[in-house]
Amino acid sequence: MNSFFNDLQSKINQAMEATPAKDIEKNVKAMMSQGFSKLDLVTREEFDIQSQVLAKTRAKLEALEAKVAQLEAMLVPAAASTSSAASASAEMAAPEAAPESAAAATEPTVSIEKS
Repeated sequence: MNSFFNDLQSKINQAMEATPAKDIEKNVKAMMSQGFSKLDLVTREEFDIQSQVLAKTRAKLEALEAKVAQLEAMLVPAAASTSSAASASAEMAAPEAAPESAAAATEPTVSIEKS
């Protein structure tokens, strides 16, 4: 019984291959394959792989951006404390220079020219 169905299936396949419809299908497939090869298309598998690579790259980029923001946040307070410490040490090094320079800046300067 099983061999009967196998024989019937093979005869139907042979009849289908001999029809003009099968020739047209082969020609259309060949033309489409040739047209698609000219379009520089990628397979679905290649597309999925590139999508995964892009997702991983985006995740790494976001992690690096967060790390840079964290390091910048650590530098800002350190820079502020360094600049305030430097200005405080400058004031301690020359405390009497500051009042003289302030007085000199407020007193008018008069110059007399002899002709």
